[in-house]
Amino acid sequence: MNDYRAMLATALAEARAGLAEGGIPIGAALYGPDGNLLGRSHNRRVQDGDPSMHAETAAFRAAGRQRSYRGTTMVTTLSPCWYCSGLVRQFGISRVVIGEAETYAGGQDWLARHGVEIVLLDDAECVALMRDFVQDHPDVWNEDIGVD
Repeated sequence: MNDYRAMLATALAEARAGLAEGGIPIGAALYGPDGNLLGRSHNRRVQDGDPSMHAETAAFRAAGRQRSYRGTTMVTTLSPCWYCSGLVRQFGISRVVIGEAETYAGGQDWLARHGVEIVLLDDAECVALMRDFVQDHPDVWNEDIGVD
C-alpha cells in the first residue's frame, strides 16, 4: 500500500513554499503508478499573475508529458476545485489524495462518482494553513475559487 502521509508531506512542503512566496498555501504532487514522484509544485496564481496556475495544474505541468496517467496519484493539500477536478478526469488520473476538505470541498464527490479513488486524510496542518490564510486574505482566496 502507498504511504499517503509521506506523499502528502511533499505537497505540504510545496504549500509552505507558496505561502513563503506570498501566495496561496496549496501544494500538490503527481506520483506514478510505481510511487515515484513525477512532478510537484504549489499554487502560483499570485506569484505568476496567472489564474490557471493552481497547485494541481502546476504539479501536472512539472511532471511533463506522460504516455498514460492510468494508475497515477495526485496528492493535494486541499480538495481540488472544479478546474483541477476537470484536469484529473480529462487525463484519467486514477487517485486523488486530499490533505483536507474542511475549508473547501471542491469536486471530490464528483470525481468519486466518476470512478476516481478519493483518499481524504483530514490533516490538521493542512486545515490550519488554509483556515489561517482564508481568515487573513479572504479577497485573494475568493478570487482563487471564483467567488465574486
